[in-house]
Amino acid sequence: MRPTEPLPLNHSWPLYALRDHLAPVMLDDRIAGDDGALAERGLGLWHCDLSDDSLNWTDGVYDIFGLERGMTVPRPLAVSLYTPESRAAMEQLRAYAIRHRRGFTVDVDIRPADGGECAMRLIAAPIIQRNQVVALHGVKQFLPRGSRPSTGLDPTPFILS
Repeated sequence: MRPTEPLPLNHSWPLYALRDHLAPVMLDDRIAGDDGALAERGLGLWHCDLSDDSLNWTDGVYDIFGLERGMTVPRPLAVSLYTPESRAAMEQLRAYAIRHRRGFTVDVDIRPADGGECAMRLIAAPIIQRNQVVALHGVKQFLPRGSRPSTGLDPTPFILS
């Protein structure tokens, strides 16, 4: 946790900019389509159905949150793992994204279920059907200590050695 630093908060962005915010994941189809390759790079894809707040995560998100891969995660459990300041920022941006049909990027601090603390970059965008926001989806990226705030994904994990 970074108690003396202000939480880096990156305001919302229009949906037409989604590709710009997700570009690093889309650079290499082998990575974007491979759950294991994403997880190895500290990345995970996620989806939240707004009709019942059900979550669907790839392995990388389970790893970031320190939860058993494949388990059903109720949204209240996932939200409880955010630090209070990060939870408030995420919830505020989430509500704005749903209300105004915009994406957002925010760096948050979480306390994984398996212990410790870490930072995570959350990129989210609404899914719209029949002029209604029905879901949110996006990418979560583990951030090593000391990472600098950003409005996009760090492309470094995508460099294959």
